[in-house]
Amino acid sequence: MKQSKFSEEQIISILREAVKGEQTITAICRAHSISENTFYKWRQKYGGLEVADAKRLR
Repeated sequence: MKQSKFSEEQIISILREAVKGEQTITAICRAHSISENTFYKWRQKYGGLEVADAKRLR
């Protein structure tokens, strides 16, 4: 599997931005240069997890 250029901390930070609701998901994805598809895959995998929990997934 290809290694992500984002760490678990960065992924969870991006997902938390979306939870705040201050920006649209499209705007968040553009700001971080990721596709919406990637965002939704991350949300499915890491949604609701803390950083320590996410590190155990890898």
